[in-house]
Amino acid sequence: MSMTQRLLPTGACWCGCGEEVAVGAFFARGHDKVAEAALLATRYEGSVAQLLRGHGYDGDHSVTDDAVRTGGWERCPGAECRYSGTAASVRSHRSKAGH
Repeated sequence: MSMTQRLLPTGACWCGCGEEVAVGAFFARGHDKVAEAALLATRYEGSVAQLLRGHGYDGDHSVTDDAVRTGGWERCPGAECRYSGTAASVRSHRSKAGH
């Protein structure tokens, strides 16, 4: 899913708690996860599986494959490794996995 609208912080935490946030921030520390959980509860019965299905993903249609293809993620180049993530995440994974 492409985000085409430029988002601008408002000075208040976007989770709805009313807390003021730093210039340029959308959330107070950790409140992005509060907002994420609230969205899951509100729109997807608290289920990540329902969220994925609502966007056309399932066991046969991988969100991680799409992230690699269009979202700036990459795959670990280790033989037979299926790990995917941001470049920094893959570097960390490779260091921990020894490949």
